[in-house]
Amino acid sequence: MNLDKAQQISKEIAALSNKISVFSDAEKIVDDAEVLIELAEEENDESVLAEIETDLKKAEDMIEDIRLKSLLSGKYDNLNAILSLHAGAGGTEACDWTEMLYRMYICYCQKNGYTLTELDRLDGDEAGIKSVSFKVEGDYAYGYLKAEKGVHRLVRISPFDANKRRHTSFASIEVMPEIIDDEEIKVNPEELRIDTFRSSGAGGQHINKTDSAIRITHLPTGIVVSCQNERSQTQNREMAMRMLISKLLEKREAERLERDQDIKGEIKKIEWGSQIRSYVFCPYTLVKDHRTGYENPDVNSVMNGNIQGFINDYLKKSQ
Repeated sequence: MNLDKAQQISKEIAALSNKISVFSDAEKIVDDAEVLIELAEEENDESVLAEIETDLKKAEDMIEDIRLKSLLSGKYDNLNAILSLHAGAGGTEACDWTEMLYRMYICYCQKNGYTLTELDRLDGDEAGIKSVSFKVEGDYAYGYLKAEKGVHRLVRISPFDANKRRHTSFASIEVMPEIIDDEEIKVNPEELRIDTFRSSGAGGQHINKTDSAIRITHLPTGIVVSCQNERSQTQNREMAMRMLISKLLEKREAERLERDQDIKGEIKKIEWGSQIRSYVFCPYTLVKDHRTGYENPDVNSVMNGNIQGFINDYLKKSQ
């Protein structure tokens, strides 16, 4: 058994152990609350009711978290996730929107204990980001973040428009599991074109003076991946290969879903170009998921990473 496979099995065991531990903790909270209720009835003491309600709400939230994770039973749900954001048509406005979304995911990861590592980035000509790829590491990272795949739409008064007109911008996001065991997907080395180039991002003297960045083109499909933020060319190549395998797997799964006419639930399959969510800043404030109908009028809170409600609702309705 190779090291990566052993690490994946260890990760799955840890996730199961965590579920058991959380359930045991919730059960203990409920048992303690029952004791408090009995004492309160005997003493006719209502002062502990607020404490009991708080404890039971905590236990309810813990059980709900376990229930949601039980929905993440897909083969790749407990893997790390690789995400790629791409600005749509619209120049600077779209690039700025892409950077706003990137910040939203950074905040989401910080709030939920995930580790985010930037892999590749292309800044806009004037402002914002044309495209950025990043890895999110943590329990069920792909299982949760797969809900974000699709096109995200922004409606606001553009800060780049001197006439203060309302603009609509689009950015798309790809979400793939980080495949560690590559037995599922076989890649013929003869079908790859591998280019090296000088990294364009920050990173000190080494990254600026050596051709350490890697770009891999899969000739049969035209899929292109690149990585420039690791410390060496070897590490960049390894990460780029993982990205390629993940993209090939995602392509295969998308083709399978396209052939499958028996998709359950209210949510339609996500296809490239589908608009999944709108973020409206003007003339009113509202974030709405078009697949589930879930809404949040506090757009600033959402942009600060509070998107778990959208993700949870997607998981519940996609089963």
